Order: sequence, then C-alpha cells, then structure tokens
Amino acid sequence: MQKGYLLAPGPTPIPPRVLQAMSASIIHHRVPAFEALMAEVREGLKVVFQTDREVLIFTTSCTGAMEGAVSNFLSREDKAICLRAGHFGERWAEILMSYGVIPVNVDAKYGDPIPAGAVAEALQKNPDAKAVYMQASETSTGVTLPVREIAALVRKRPGTILVVDAITALGVFPLHTDEWGVDVVIGGSQKGLMLPPGLAFAAVSEKGWRMFEASNLPRYYFDYRKELHAVRKNQTAFTPAVSLIAGLKEALRMIRDEGLENVFARHDRCARATRAAMQAIGLSLFATASPSSSVTAVKVPDGIEGGKIVDTLRDKHGITIAGGQGSMKGKIFRIAHLGYVDKFDVITAVAAVEMTLKGLGHPVTFGKGVAAAMNILES
Repeated sequence: MQKGYLLAPGPTPIPPRVLQAMSASIIHHRVPAFEALMAEVREGLKVVFQTDREVLIFTTSCTGAMEGAVSNFLSREDKAICLRAGHFGERWAEILMSYGVIPVNVDAKYGDPIPAGAVAEALQKNPDAKAVYMQASETSTGVTLPVREIAALVRKRPGTILVVDAITALGVFPLHTDEWGVDVVIGGSQKGLMLPPGLAFAAVSEKGWRMFEASNLPRYYFDYRKELHAVRKNQTAFTPAVSLIAGLKEALRMIRDEGLENVFARHDRCARATRAAMQAIGLSLFATASPSSSVTAVKVPDGIEGGKIVDTLRDKHGITIAGGQGSMKGKIFRIAHLGYVDKFDVITAVAAVEMTLKGLGHPVTFGKGVAAAMNILES
C-alpha cells in the first residue's frame, strides 16, 4: 500500500468534512435551501477576501474570472500595464491581447519580484493606462509581488484600476482588499479554499464598477454585472456547481473556526520550514527575494534531470508536487504548502525529497532537511 499526498499548488488536498458536505444529496439551485446556503457563503467569502464588497461566484476555472477581469472593464485599444514575473503574469498579457487591449509589459527575471518603483515608472510613462494587472503570488516561480505598494500608486489615479490575481494568495497570506484599495481581486476554489477546481471568484470596487460602465468589450457568461445582481439575491446568474458551493460553505467554516490570522500564521510557518529544509539539504531556492507562503520553488541540482525528481516523488513515494513551467521546465521543482496542509505534510515532503535525491545519486545526509523543518515548525 502507498498513501498519496497532494502537495502541488492546485488542486490542493480536500478536508474530509468538505468532501462529506459535497457528497450530500444535491439540491436545486432555485429554491430557498440554496439561497440559505449562498447567504452563508457570501459572508464567509467576504472574510477571506477581507472586504465588505460582494464576492461574485463563477462556475469555471480561475482563468474564466481572469478573462472576465479584462472583458468587463476595458475596451479595444485601451492600454493596460501588465506585470510579468512568471507564467501567470504572461497569461494576463495573452488575455489582454486576445481582446485587442494593448499590454505595456513590466517584466522581471523569473524568480525575481517586480518592485513598485518599476510600476510607478510605467504609470508615469503611460498616463493613459486604464488598468494594472498583476499576481499577488506568482505560482510558477514562488514569488510574491508588492500588492500593497502598487495599490497605493494606482488608487491615486481615478481612471486606472488595479486587478490582482490572488488565486494562490487568498486564505494564505494577508491581502487587504478594501484597506489597500485593490479594485478587482480574483480567486479560485482549488487553492487555499480547499475545494476541487470549478469555482472562481471576483470582488470589485466602486471604481471598478465605474470602469465597467465605460467598457464595450463583448461578454455574456462572464458578465460581472449579471453576477452582482444575482449574488445580492443569494443566487447565481447561471446554473452553479451546487455541490462545490456546499463544500465551500464547510471550507469557509473551517477557516472561520481556525481564525484567519491563524490560517496566515500556519501557512507562513510551513513555508519557512520548507525553505529552511531545502537549504539544509544543500539545495538553492529559486525565489530568494519575496518568497511566497503558497509554494516553494527549488532549483534542480546539477547532474539531475528535473523531471525525474517530480516523477520519483509521485511514482515511488506517492507525493505529487509540481515541476517548472515554460522556460523553467526541468530547472525547478515546486512544493506547495497551502490549504489543507499542516506541519506533518511538510515533514513528509522533506523526507521524501531527501530519499528521492539520494536515490537519484545526489549526496544527501538523511534527516538534515527534516531537522531544519522541525526546528521552525516547533519554534
């Protein structure tokens, strides 16, 4: 027998009580019982998004809400500043171009963050930019970007909105949507919210809704205004994934019971332990500045094929992590520690990495990484 562990940055492990909630008999989505379910979910999402705004719910992958964050607020030939520090920043640029929006790309070397100063310079050079698109946590590289500092720049500009992909940030580390003045925040179900893929979320500011009125891009299913009208009635505009929303209610209860600040502290502790363990083994972190609490990216040591690390962990030890994406394929591997993850998941992952590297011929002293992780997890 081999027990499986899911430590990839999405999908993430699902708690048993969430699975149980999703396995209950399905209800119709246009009845009072569903409206009662939605009423609780609405309030729970506001806590996680750290907002008083309504949080829109879409039955889609996260990319659907990302696409809607372009089509609902901009017009063809508008200009938008796009922060590209990895694969998902590049996705923002691709979506913008597909709608005829002109991206002004602010790039960083993979593994590096983008400083707020670079965004300030781009805004100064492009005063007509209608939006700034960015990640809070760039999942492909394990880097966080300075949302708070960039929000302070954008909020001074009445004709520019800040759109943040917080898909691997929500429920992982603080992102004060209202306090910081972030105009559009995107989230998804299969990350810190501990659900299967299939739901995406968006919270929109008043400035964002004013931009909505000026947008002329086509939209139908991902029409944010339709969903706003629906959610205010404890409904969705179209047929929702009812079982996922039932599971969401339970996941939000778990976050409430633990306490959001405690959730953040747990993720931070697991992330620091993972980073310390990899360095104790003798490996180099890919993101040394502003590393994410969601996922740790590690450089593949010389002489080893990166894909073999991922494959061996999965096939021999039952642990699913992620490799590099795009130009980083084979050069890094990524261990996630978000959602339904605690200290013993980290210890298991570190021990398995030690065993895997030893088996692939890399010099490893068993227990060094585990000890480093334990010292932080118990400190």
